[in-house]
Amino acid sequence: MKKVIPLVIIALIIIPAYVVAAKSASGSIAKPSIVLVHGAWADGSSWSRVVHRLQDQGFTVYAPPNPLRGLASDSAYLASFLQSITGPIILVGHSYGGAVITNAATGNPNVKALVFVDAFVPDQGESLLQLVSMPPPSGQSGSCLGGDPTQVFNFVSFPGATAGDFDLYIKQSVFPSCFANDLSDGKAAVLASSQRPIVLSVFPQPSGIPAWKTIPSWYLVGTIDRVIPPFLQLFMAQRAHAQIVQVRGSHLSMFSQAEAATDLIEQAAQTVQGGSNTDSGLTLAPTSL
Repeated sequence: MKKVIPLVIIALIIIPAYVVAAKSASGSIAKPSIVLVHGAWADGSSWSRVVHRLQDQGFTVYAPPNPLRGLASDSAYLASFLQSITGPIILVGHSYGGAVITNAATGNPNVKALVFVDAFVPDQGESLLQLVSMPPPSGQSGSCLGGDPTQVFNFVSFPGATAGDFDLYIKQSVFPSCFANDLSDGKAAVLASSQRPIVLSVFPQPSGIPAWKTIPSWYLVGTIDRVIPPFLQLFMAQRAHAQIVQVRGSHLSMFSQAEAATDLIEQAAQTVQGGSNTDSGLTLAPTSL
């Protein structure tokens, strides 16, 4: 009997300690990885200000290169990259990168949220050309990339191109006012000179099964974006039932409004970590256009 009593005392000490440790472990959920996908005429450095802020918050961040060679192949490349990441993922796309994440995330259970920043969000069978050709409401303007393409783009041949395909560069004289209309002239000029081209054949290619139909989405609308006009952004964001924030930003909102872009990504990450209400801190767009 004397031997039994000490064993009971030890059990009473150990069991509560084990329960506390188990609760602590279950309540501690690792931060999701953040994957940032750039769009056309850009590279991963366009996310530099957002990357810095996210890393300061303890997130693991990836900004892989987007090949800009075709919607299906670019999406397949990103899908393969995502397979190398373990644990939950917040997938973020800017501009054309929005179309890429829409396709690449489909069927990947690790992708827990999609965040679109001034981005295309195509439906199945829809092309970027169809979206950007959508007529604007009365009193609003269409894309600054519309009109006579010879006045907007430089067409450059490249080895292995199919007949009629070209690398497209935005003319450096057009880039600042169209693409970066809220940045200094000097910064806009640097971005214009270092742009990466996208192939012309991307624009009529149909999109596949959209991940946003099964994965929660967030959308940052740049209200002075001249590349993807705000009316088109709102149409796509509302169709995807995304949580929407509007900021006074150009097509490069993740650069000029890096804090707002980071905050929205963190809002999406909080839902994965079991954080606050997804509507917390968001200014939702009106439901009508």
